[in-house]
Amino acid sequence: MVEQRSPKPQVGGSSPSWPASPAVLNKIKILMNSQSEETSSLVDVVKQVSSLILAIAGLVAFYQFSDVLLLYRVLGLVAVVLIAFFIFFTTAKGRSAWLFAIESKYEFRRVVWPSKDETVKTTLLVFAMVLLVGVILWLLDTFLFWAIQFLMGKGAG
Repeated sequence: MVEQRSPKPQVGGSSPSWPASPAVLNKIKILMNSQSEETSSLVDVVKQVSSLILAIAGLVAFYQFSDVLLLYRVLGLVAVVLIAFFIFFTTAKGRSAWLFAIESKYEFRRVVWPSKDETVKTTLLVFAMVLLVGVILWLLDTFLFWAIQFLMGKGAG
């Protein structure tokens, strides 16, 4: 089997530049195994609906008790939303969302960001191309305008 390499060694292609740590792989395997074994049960649906209702009730209470000090209302809303998130993350879909967030965090760390010089050059190239296309379209528009005026007989006098 032939190994494919990226032209830039610091940029990972389809195969990772470096393997994930064993601790992360174990967490992902455990979460994936528990996720594949579970199905959406009635308890999960009840938890999801109750967490949504709890979050909405907290938001309604935030505006309903407008005479209470703002600090207390904000703290109450944050507490209710945290409880709603906790309830949601005890469901299979919640664990799946948490797994996605963890994987996204590790994938984000592996991204090789362009240097400042590359970013400036690319930005200037984009500006130049936009300017060039704008000038070409302006010239085309002007030429078509003159051609239509000539054909209509307004340019002969």
